[in-house]
Amino acid sequence: MTRWFGTDGIRGVANEEPLTPDLACRVGRQLVATLRAERGVERVRLVIGRDTRRSGPLLESALTAGVLGAGGDCFAVGVLPTPGIALLTRALAADGGIVLSASHNPFEDNGIKLFSSEGTKFPDAWEEEIEAGLQGDDRTPRARGAGIGRLVSYGRAEAYYVDYLCRCFPLDLAGMTIALDCAHGATYRVAPRTFRRLGAKVVAVGAHPDGTNINAGSGALYPAALQQKVRSVGAAVGFAFDGDGDRLMSVDHAGEIRDGDYALAIAGRHLAGHGRLKGNLVVTTVMANLGLDQALRAAGIEVVKTQVGDRHVYEEMQRRGANLGGEQSGHLLFLDHSPAGDGILSALALLSVMRDTGESLASLAGCLTKFPQVLVNVPVRAKPPIESLTGLGDRVHAFEREMDGAGRILIRYSGTEPLARVMIEGADGQRIRAMADELAGVIRDLIGAS
Repeated sequence: MTRWFGTDGIRGVANEEPLTPDLACRVGRQLVATLRAERGVERVRLVIGRDTRRSGPLLESALTAGVLGAGGDCFAVGVLPTPGIALLTRALAADGGIVLSASHNPFEDNGIKLFSSEGTKFPDAWEEEIEAGLQGDDRTPRARGAGIGRLVSYGRAEAYYVDYLCRCFPLDLAGMTIALDCAHGATYRVAPRTFRRLGAKVVAVGAHPDGTNINAGSGALYPAALQQKVRSVGAAVGFAFDGDGDRLMSVDHAGEIRDGDYALAIAGRHLAGHGRLKGNLVVTTVMANLGLDQALRAAGIEVVKTQVGDRHVYEEMQRRGANLGGEQSGHLLFLDHSPAGDGILSALALLSVMRDTGESLASLAGCLTKFPQVLVNVPVRAKPPIESLTGLGDRVHAFEREMDGAGRILIRYSGTEPLARVMIEGADGQRIRAMADELAGVIRDLIGAS
């Protein structure tokens, strides 16, 4: 059976196989059929939104046509961050949510991401049911007459989302200058609006999307522009989001980048100190820096590790009853406030700690001392099991013996891109760079993309 759904929905180059309008239309029809059967409802209600990519309206139109043609109703919210669409799915008592976005990927890419009625990750079993329905001829019943679905343009989506964020953290930010980098993506209106409403003076970059500049040298993956802006305007702090607004990368007043590890250390220690860290644990992934382990354990907080991917973090948080988790990449989960990773909400959570303690982000970040870490991405033409790559395991074992427990090596494939990732931590930054380059070379020789 053809597999379309990956770790974060269906993703690819827009208007090329497999991510064509035809597929989008069929996904819409199969989604209605699946939800009708699984939820036992006759009239399926869905929320649909997108980021700022040129291809967004193309795929949105096709997907909406599929939903309406199968007899489902669509609430179109337009351009809105992914977590905002997740929240509205729950608020409007919809049966599911649809986001058209490829997150941090280049503008040529796009994706179809699904949410449950609770605004959480769409169940794997339901994705498999949709995929099964996509095989072969489309036999989904077509609605007729009054049974055809209704399209509702929901104009209050942005206001609802901003109101919600401000209710979660009703901060007084008067007198504070905050720099934002919206990656020319889905946060370009709502992020400045939220921080200004709370009283901050906002200086924004990456807030002029043209359909082709999303994530282009800006946002959470490219924070250099934000670092420069923070220094030049004397901002107290800077926040960078990715294209769909579910990640956060922070910059302190001195221009230093503070990633998701710092956010988890700061928020985790603060919540624990006030008795609000459920289970007294933080869930993160195997990519987290060893310094995060030390910072949390020094405060008596348990660290739980999962595979890379916010889906795995969320599932472990649910299993353990945790309310804080996330990834080094800046995808953070504050489950007391939102069912999905939310860059703006994460920024407000950090500002809340700053206000409560009277400390700057730079001062708060002092709780974590990072081990030197090197990450090398290798474009690959295939993804055979890592352990099957001849000679790679021997070199890894040799380097592990050399580090003698004072570091670690992690090699894995990206779940969304044709990449192998080599990550090494250790005390000697120059040496681990050489190790990473050597391991990347082995992978490149064996399965590197031409």
